[in-house]
Amino acid sequence: MVKESGSAIASPNIAFIKYWGNKNSELRLPSNGSLSMTLNGLETRTTVYLDPGLSSDSLIINGETAGPLPLQRVSGFLDILRQHFNQKDCAAIESNNNFPPGTGIASSASAFAALAAAYTRAIGEFPDNRELSILSRFGSGSASRSIHSGFVEWYAGEKSSESYAEQIAPPSHWNLVDLIIITGYAHKKVGSFAGHALADTSPLQHARVQNCRSRLDSCRTAILNRDFELLAEIAELDSNLMHAVMLTSSPPLIYWEPATILLMKSIRTWREEGLPVFYTIDAGPNVHCFTTEQEHESVLRKIKSLPSVQDVLISRPGEGIRYPD
Repeated sequence: MVKESGSAIASPNIAFIKYWGNKNSELRLPSNGSLSMTLNGLETRTTVYLDPGLSSDSLIINGETAGPLPLQRVSGFLDILRQHFNQKDCAAIESNNNFPPGTGIASSASAFAALAAAYTRAIGEFPDNRELSILSRFGSGSASRSIHSGFVEWYAGEKSSESYAEQIAPPSHWNLVDLIIITGYAHKKVGSFAGHALADTSPLQHARVQNCRSRLDSCRTAILNRDFELLAEIAELDSNLMHAVMLTSSPPLIYWEPATILLMKSIRTWREEGLPVFYTIDAGPNVHCFTTEQEHESVLRKIKSLPSVQDVLISRPGEGIRYPD
């Protein structure tokens, strides 16, 4: 018999300054701080049912029973929450995305942010957003940012209580448009969770992390001042640095496809021609193309004229965690 239930909705986020690699994998303390924008229109809706009669957790994603590896990851995360809140009951979890998971659009960020929020509602706890950010970090580092609305900074910290995200500007601060270019729907072979463990095998990771403070400061300044040119410069540099680490890890991680590279080149050409536009790419082949509200329709037409573009999702600064009930 179901004891209690709780539901929550979270959105993915896209990082301008990337999280890649941990200085403490057990606590999931990131190697560097990061900055992101929470995305509207894309969401994960999760409901947690607590049942004292269950002998193990269960997980349904988009109407299908999850495989053993996703269930193991979710159960491991729930074990952390159960220990933190002194709970014992197993959970039946139902989660639904309105965007493609496992393709580099931060589905794990929205998934674990929603799960942390739904679970705490189910057990009758109401942590503030800082605590939710810390808790969700144990499921997916980027989930700590999806707790918050708008433009968000995640502090690396030296201990668990210091590693959390907070809003630096609300969604209304800057009407950026993110044109999320889908070049393929295939689930990536190596997810971010496994990829983080490879970061330190790259000879470039140390240099990327050492220089990150400067990029963080420049990116924060660009966001607060709504400086598109500066944000374009820093975001593309940081994205390229992360993928350089991936390409030089052992074994190497190659997320780019030919369509990815074509889009990167095209976007840079459009910017040289005067369009306000830049790219950033997470761990996957799909490309986030940022532009302004005024120019997004003309940029969208250019994107759709290119080969290998299967779809374009249009997003803007969005809301953080919310509750349907």
